[in-house]
Amino acid sequence: MEIINAKTAGFCFGVRRAVKLAREAAEKYGRCACLGPLIHNADVVRELEALGVRTVNGISELEPGEPVLIRSHGVGKDVYAQLEELRCPVIDATCPEVARIHELAMREEAQGRKVLIIGQRDHPEITALAGWCRDAAVLQSPSETEKYLEEHPELAEAPVSVVSQTTGERKNFEDSVNFIKKQCTNAKIFDTICNTTSYRQREASEIASRVDAMIVIGGRHSANTSKLAQVASRTCPRVFLIENAGELDLKRLAGLKSVGVTAGASTPEWIIKEVNRKMSDEVKTVETVEEEPKTVEAVETPAQEESVQEAPAAEEKVQDAPEAEASFEELLERSIKTLHTGEKVRGVIASITPTEISVDLGTKQSGYIPISEFTDEPGVNVADIIHVGDEIEAYVMRVNDVEGTVMLSKKRLDTAKNWDSIVEARANRTVVEGIVVEENKGGVVVNCKGVRVFVPASQSGLPKDTPMTELLKRKVKLMIREVNQPRRRVVGSIRDVAAIERRAKAEATWNEIEVGKRYHGVVKSLTSYGAFVDIGGVDGMVHVSELSWKRIHQPSEVLKVGDEIDVYVISFDRENRKISLGYKDPNENPWVKFTTGYAVGSVVPVRIVKLMTFGAFAEIIPGVDGLIHISQIADRRIGKPDDVLTEGETVNAKIINIDNENKKVSLSIRALSEPAAPAAPAPEAGEDEGDEPVVVYDTANPPAPEDLPQE
Repeated sequence: MEIINAKTAGFCFGVRRAVKLAREAAEKYGRCACLGPLIHNADVVRELEALGVRTVNGISELEPGEPVLIRSHGVGKDVYAQLEELRCPVIDATCPEVARIHELAMREEAQGRKVLIIGQRDHPEITALAGWCRDAAVLQSPSETEKYLEEHPELAEAPVSVVSQTTGERKNFEDSVNFIKKQCTNAKIFDTICNTTSYRQREASEIASRVDAMIVIGGRHSANTSKLAQVASRTCPRVFLIENAGELDLKRLAGLKSVGVTAGASTPEWIIKEVNRKMSDEVKTVETVEEEPKTVEAVETPAQEESVQEAPAAEEKVQDAPEAEASFEELLERSIKTLHTGEKVRGVIASITPTEISVDLGTKQSGYIPISEFTDEPGVNVADIIHVGDEIEAYVMRVNDVEGTVMLSKKRLDTAKNWDSIVEARANRTVVEGIVVEENKGGVVVNCKGVRVFVPASQSGLPKDTPMTELLKRKVKLMIREVNQPRRRVVGSIRDVAAIERRAKAEATWNEIEVGKRYHGVVKSLTSYGAFVDIGGVDGMVHVSELSWKRIHQPSEVLKVGDEIDVYVISFDRENRKISLGYKDPNENPWVKFTTGYAVGSVVPVRIVKLMTFGAFAEIIPGVDGLIHISQIADRRIGKPDDVLTEGETVNAKIINIDNENKKVSLSIRALSEPAAPAAPAPEAGEDEGDEPVVVYDTANPPAPEDLPQE
């Protein structure tokens, strides 16, 4: 009898992860409670109970503070709140695919859409999913979907979003969706059936179509196991649903030429092996019985079953004699063994050259692995990674019997090993590293330990319109967003990592920020009123007035995007997350320089920078201007300042007043042409005080025309 095993049989990633977390929880806490059976497999549940993982049917059975394990099916939103009230440590083993649907359903409902769930109403996954929605409808079949839409005609034009149970049958989902598409004009369909589930069902159907009988292994309460049995029964007349090898009735397989074997996602590998072993032993027994007619007759009477059971033992004794010959034949076979493409082999590194690694496989062929198989990182010396004499595993890629060589691949083997780590990274939202190896349409490809991860341009972290070639050969960190194992497709995001790191930096910055603290930052953007500078995950603004001691019109006159500058905190608003930064060096303050080097009475060369109706502004030193009032421009009366002065010319002027409080200076050209007057005695009482003193005007507050002296 030929036995055909499904490649996808047994634990899926979500179940394997849940069992692993359960064992770790039992080891960490000694005991914990699981809300419902962890998986639909009695053998596994009993094994976990022996480790201290007890099964409870509800919150009421929990003790306050007791560690609680949430199974892969997930739970509703309210359950988390109740566990928090009980202060129970939570070990969340919700399948990542299921958790994604929770988020999806909440998002769609928040946008005002009606959520329709295709799945079994009493299944724990559906109960949990409905617990994340306020008013979701659960529809079990196409006929129920059709009836529901007839009863709710308002949904014909209403926004509707459809999701499915991850372990649901694809045909049931597609038929239900067809009714929804016909009736609802504003429907969004989300195919949330797990890829593994779909592939498992397709493979079961394909195997069932070419065998005489199909064995489906799994718990009777397991939805995905029941679906496998239903799918297989459509193309195979004999389908047997069993939970373990003890339930396998071999008599029902008598005379069959081929049997297919598959298993649900909650079935551990050791149960599948036990079923296969039991069938394989029976095949040997049947062959022996067929050679001894008397033994065949004995099978028909229950009283003589024991003699039949002893037949394999007798056969083993006969085979014990040629043990030495078998060993010799085995050694001979090894010496002339022929390797085949796709086979996994183990060997010892014999030599290392600049282009390839020679591997001794212990066979007539010599293996070699290209140097490029060992690292994608530039500048890494392969001799630092491997050495002659090291044992190594690899896949056979091509066999050349003529030359006696075998091309091996270490990357292929590493890729197979690293797929699980990539899937786990997506589930746990952990960061992975890789090398950008090529630019692809719409993004780049990153090699993460042999797994090709596609990063769309929008997730590259590069500014818009920046060429993707800037990332080539660079080592990057990324988060895994999507894993499709059947299609060998992985999608990642470099931007997600940058966002996480930026949030962490921002939190650290806000925790230690204070007025006057200095930071080394990077200019992120420029506006007409200032520059935004990243000082560590947080952007602060340098106002245009704080960029330079000189008079400037645009921030771009001083800075450009990407500049690294030193800034200091002027003020900050923690509540509104705003920071005001300074860039001007206080030591370069022009006013300090001016007051240090100049005083009232000093004669200085000044440059006329602006002419007004009431006078002219002149630059004394960069950053400090003085006002030459129209009455102080010449020793005669003039109509306008431009009758005497022109912008840009340099003239000598005398400082006649300095207002330190308001930082204003008054200048006079006329004072240089007037002879120094002798000191006049103080006027006696009743005498005229003489001419009025010179009035000084500041540069920022020019006098009104009516305030000017009149002749």
